[in-house]
Amino acid sequence: MRLSKRLETVISFVAPRSRVADVGTDHGFIPIELVRRGTALWCCAMDVVPGPLMRAKEHIRQQGLEDKIETRLGDGVDKLLSGEADTVIIAGMGGQTVIHILENGSRLWEDVDNWILSPQSEIHKVRRFLHSRGFVIVREDMTEDGGKYYTVMEAVYDRERAKAQGELTEAEYLFGPRLTAEKHEVLMEFLAGERRKLLGIVEELKGKDGEKAKERREKLEERLRCIEEAGAGSPARL
Repeated sequence: MRLSKRLETVISFVAPRSRVADVGTDHGFIPIELVRRGTALWCCAMDVVPGPLMRAKEHIRQQGLEDKIETRLGDGVDKLLSGEADTVIIAGMGGQTVIHILENGSRLWEDVDNWILSPQSEIHKVRRFLHSRGFVIVREDMTEDGGKYYTVMEAVYDRERAKAQGELTEAEYLFGPRLTAEKHEVLMEFLAGERRKLLGIVEELKGKDGEKAKERREKLEERLRCIEEAGAGSPARL
């Protein structure tokens, strides 16, 4: 089974001999590969929609992995029991949905060792939620796949460590505390493209009057300042 670069990046975050719950499993490719490669001892493939879960179940059956991968229909982690999984993957959905799943699954925060998250949008909101609830982002990676950029992060619930870490900067919320600290190559590539695009829009807005144009320009200029901050010191040209 050939996985996309995005899914390969997600899988790379899973520690050996883990027990994994994959939320929004879709076709079940992540649990199947984790078990096939010997990374996971057991997986639970979960989805809120019956159709995708049936497809996942069929793929699992075709691979002969029914004894290692369970399928469960439910919203988020509501069907996951305490102590069943040490790792939870929430990938391939919008940021607000990721927050909803995490918030509704608060009973599991202390039970799960690693939360592997890959929001498709509003990643900064997910990072803010994590920080406000006592999570620490311990690892991040970023990949380009089919012309789109994807971020994967690993968060652990540790209120004392989160408190000691202090508030993140706006640039860190937007682009990731680990990615910006490391000057991650793919992030720098993404920031360079964003900067070029935003500079062009700002230039166009300079010739327009009106309060709305002014407000939009100010927002874009603030984002540009965050881009410059995130890329500061990078050998890449922003």
